[in-house]
Amino acid sequence: MEVKVRCFTEQQCQNMFRGVEDSLYVIGGKWKLKIIIALITHSRFNEILRKVNGISSKVLSNELKDLEINGFVTRHDYKLESPARIEYLLTEHVETLEPVIVALKEWGIMHRKTLTKK
Repeated sequence: MEVKVRCFTEQQCQNMFRGVEDSLYVIGGKWKLKIIIALITHSRFNEILRKVNGISSKVLSNELKDLEINGFVTRHDYKLESPARIEYLLTEHVETLEPVIVALKEWGIMHRKTLTKK
């Protein structure tokens, strides 16, 4: 089987590598995209913790900080309210991930079907 990849020169392949590396640095890993998807309908820490199966509170806290640093999440602290609470909200920058998330979802469905045919 011939594999067709859209990089024809060494420079184009290096650019592809750098772009993928930068993307994975920001949204890669086991949890970040799952957290972003959970944040679509849940904004409080414990809600997210329950929604993202298997994640620990320490890891969730670290991942939320990373997402905040990279501009995908804002943290809102309501200390003066009773009861005090913290909410995490998605920023508009998350919209730039929509085609990536949709493509990953579609590829995942196709891949699962491919594996179950064997």
